[in-house]
Amino acid sequence: MFLDTPLFQCDALARPLGCAVSIKLETANPVRSFKARGTELVASQLSDQSRGAAVCASAGNLGQALGWSGRRHGLDVTVVASHRAPAAKLDRIRALGAALELVDGDFEMARERAASIAQQRGIRLVEDSLDIETCEGAATIGLELARQASSFDVVLIALGGGAMATGVGYVLKALAPGVEVICVQPQGAPAMTRSWHERRVITTDSTDTIADGVAGRFPIPAVLDDLLNVADDAVLVHEASIVAGMRMLLEHAGLVVEPSAALGVAAVLEDPDRFADRHVVSIICGSNVNLDDYHRWVGP
Repeated sequence: MFLDTPLFQCDALARPLGCAVSIKLETANPVRSFKARGTELVASQLSDQSRGAAVCASAGNLGQALGWSGRRHGLDVTVVASHRAPAAKLDRIRALGAALELVDGDFEMARERAASIAQQRGIRLVEDSLDIETCEGAATIGLELARQASSFDVVLIALGGGAMATGVGYVLKALAPGVEVICVQPQGAPAMTRSWHERRVITTDSTDTIADGVAGRFPIPAVLDDLLNVADDAVLVHEASIVAGMRMLLEHAGLVVEPSAALGVAAVLEDPDRFADRHVVSIICGSNVNLDDYHRWVGP
């Protein structure tokens, strides 16, 4: 149910964006994001090993995915998140039966707390982007794209911790090397993009973006090394472009998406000449968004 998600050309987006656009719809599944491609691997392995518990830090989507997979495989799942995470994501984590612990801080503080819980309880710590299963799960998106790679020449990937970018990027570089892999991150959470350009880890003191799903401050060195091997470019976009992208996906594709999922469209809006007359694929990575926030950003 998480594999072979729809990939379709959205002609309605072509005119306003000035290029052919195809959408890889990673929200067409029970947890509304791509994350369960990886958590299904983790949960099945833990079940096979007769290990009964796991913990993760999450901005929201990984926690939902691990909760869903854990329930399927009989695991005791704990999710640590910031109290500032979107309420809709936190509510769905609880609804899936995971134990939810909130911290007074951002995602990086949640990551520290999750590591502490894993050590104290002797359970599996699931670290997004660092654990190979999360990257392998995302890589299956690349396999699905590679089957149709002759029809497009650019893939736009939301960049946070790097699991999706590295997983998809490795497959495309191996199977469709002519496809340009471009990572997109908000100006208000630029750590991984800056690190990619500097070819060394760059951290930031804070983040300031509505795209909570990609708002990390401390890139993982090993993930950056992978990203340097597979990404052709990494770009930053403004908040106004993210909102415009969300609005365009609603008006022209009928999709309600979270801000992170609109980063690809935002990149085209900010640099239309770069993509003119090309065929781009934008991976719609998540649609878990508070409706009140969504209406405030996009309008009624």
